Amino acid sequence: MLNKILSLIVWIRYGRLPIDVRYYYRDTYYCQVVQLKYLLKDYFFKPKYKELSFQGEFAPELQFVLPFAYWHFKNGTLKGTHSSRYTKELYFFSENHEERFDTRSNEGNYNYEMPRVLYSQNYDMKKWLPVPLKEVYKNNVYQYDKPILIIANRYNMEWDGPPVSFYSIEMLKFMLDKLKDRFTIIYNRPRPQNITMDNSDIYDMDEFSWLASEYPEVILMEDLFARNEGNARNFNHLQLMVYANASHFISIHGGTATLASYFGGINLILSKKGPEHHFKCFEKLYPKFSGARILHAKSDEDVKAYVDSYFVNA
Repeated sequence: MLNKILSLIVWIRYGRLPIDVRYYYRDTYYCQVVQLKYLLKDYFFKPKYKELSFQGEFAPELQFVLPFAYWHFKNGTLKGTHSSRYTKELYFFSENHEERFDTRSNEGNYNYEMPRVLYSQNYDMKKWLPVPLKEVYKNNVYQYDKPILIIANRYNMEWDGPPVSFYSIEMLKFMLDKLKDRFTIIYNRPRPQNITMDNSDIYDMDEFSWLASEYPEVILMEDLFARNEGNARNFNHLQLMVYANASHFISIHGGTATLASYFGGINLILSKKGPEHHFKCFEKLYPKFSGARILHAKSDEDVKAYVDSYFVNA
């Protein structure tokens, strides 16, 4: 009944929008209604009661779940957190964190116990605080003579089809030729064995051997993990340590871009399509994670222009 009422409200207010966008509006309203039952606990009595459990994808976890958990921690109401493998370091503030899930799922995204799920028409956030990952994981291990630039790529199935937003070898060559003399470049495209997989298949670009041959000065994140000079407990932990020492990022929409946005500085994000465009996520949400400057490129030509303006000539 509640869903029908909310769907009617959304239809009245946003009926001209495509249906595949409208249901995100309804979901936001539903999440807000669910939070009403916690009003007294969260703002008046404040017992340590909240146990958060999430099995969804990496991006929404970073966007909505982790900041929600941190808000409860600062509010004194967080009792425990449950998530996927390799997440303990993300929830460093949680006294009782369990890595319960071996895989992530799209169905797990729709956890209406969170104030928001996926995309939202309203990013005036309540019960949401940025998590200070940079301050916690900054270190003296991953330091270099030149500033670090992280190129965080992905080459995955998207919307049950082939990859859409990714940095091809041609684009990598453009960026590396422009930036290798100015930055210590660390290239990061995690292999399946290093992360908790979701429903998106990871494909092979064959760029690792090409990088080793043509750009031996580029550091591979997986090589840093193999050496593990910082004693990282897992690949995610290593990413946090390396990213914390950087302030320049070039990334791809989704979890790749979301993680990079947690560490300040500047983050150039390639996103050629997706609901993020309609909801203006890169303008309204992503800067909130750390105050980072977010550059949204919608095409390879946009990427080239941003690289020249903000990385080469800045």
